[in-house]
Amino acid sequence: MSAPAVFTRQDPRLGAFALRPLDPEADAELLHGWVTHPKSAFWMMGDADVAQVARAYREIADHPHHEALLGLHRGRPAFLVERYDPARVELVGLYEPEPGDVGMHFLCAPTDTPLHGFSRAVLTTVMELLFSDPATRRVVVEPDVRNTAVHALNAAVGFRAVRTVGKPEKDALLSFCTREQYLATRGESA
Repeated sequence: MSAPAVFTRQDPRLGAFALRPLDPEADAELLHGWVTHPKSAFWMMGDADVAQVARAYREIADHPHHEALLGLHRGRPAFLVERYDPARVELVGLYEPEPGDVGMHFLCAPTDTPLHGFSRAVLTTVMELLFSDPATRRVVVEPDVRNTAVHALNAAVGFRAVRTVGKPEKDALLSFCTREQYLATRGESA
């Protein structure tokens, strides 16, 4: 039995989105199909087997400053989200953290029948989740510099690129989005 949703959002065009805690063992086979797909090349798990995927997500589940959530669209698994403390995970020593910083990764499940606007709706759901915590002041991301599709999506929800940072596995485009920047893209104010 799956864990209950920890966050839900109704998209006016695409319907219900929800997030639940990821179960590293039960969800490993599903995730394996997603993270090893050629469309998920920037996730950098293309050669992983199911056991390696389960191990990677078990390590995240056991980490005090990192968590993974399974995203559902209309009740079906459709995306993956990681939330982390960038001062302790991913960006340690690579930028000057501020109180209220939250790091994030997201992956839409590869599909042969894409829905127009789906990736943007997923990212909006993720941003709504992150900013639902009043302590969150700024979302920090570090996508691969070559991932131009995600750069455009990030900009659409308010992210501003700051600089390239060298990580062991990639050159990343360090970008920030404050609550105010995000709300401005929604036509709202803080």
